Amino acid sequence: MDLEASMTDGKAALVTGGSRGIGAATAVRLAREGADVAITYVREKEAADEVVRRIEAAGRRGVALRADSSDAAEAAEAVGRAVAGLGRLDVLVNNVGVGLLGPLGSLTPADVDRVLATNVRGVFLASQAAATRMERGGRIITIGTCMTQRVPGPGGTLYAMSKSALIGLTKALARELGARGITANIVHPGPVDTAMNPADGPYAQAQSALTALGRFGVADEVASMVAYLAGDGGSYVTGAELSVDGGHAA
Repeated sequence: MDLEASMTDGKAALVTGGSRGIGAATAVRLAREGADVAITYVREKEAADEVVRRIEAAGRRGVALRADSSDAAEAAEAVGRAVAGLGRLDVLVNNVGVGLLGPLGSLTPADVDRVLATNVRGVFLASQAAATRMERGGRIITIGTCMTQRVPGPGGTLYAMSKSALIGLTKALARELGARGITANIVHPGPVDTAMNPADGPYAQAQSALTALGRFGVADEVASMVAYLAGDGGSYVTGAELSVDGGHAA
């Protein structure tokens, strides 16, 4: 294991929504850098089990927990279950989210409730539960979106609103928990090549054109930022917004 990998050696992490995409890449990256990792999933048990196998292949403990972050009880209980499975909790990665896009007039109250329950309330409750269990040096890292800094067109009202709320939450957590040596930061990905938004999909060319680099990112590029914040190198970074967006907001 190299020096960078040793920065998270022996830590225990929970990555919500860790069965695919950025969440899966983050879980595996943390494991490769020395952390035991629990992930949550809702429907994709096979995918979650595959992530656990990849964590274990890196020589670390992996745990897959079925937990729906839109359910208030499950969102908080997942943290306790992760602690039970791993023995402690040093890092929480709030990755889970609902990306509901659509014209303003088409969004129903049920849509609003579902998105806010997952993207805001679930993140708050998981962070609250984690804060009670973390010791000095803990890390809370939340995955936001480039749309909190630049909304390039219509259709993103509800999603951008929900993710923007996480900026305020992150800054407040940093102040609330700083005296205990716990940091809180938010990472804003740009267009990233995942199953939900493939780099060869119908909207990919337009999204790529919005970035300064002219391309999609890959999930591990976001995971590398999370791993930095989770490790010793991120110990003096808190209350920060960090963009991994290819210059989407430039």
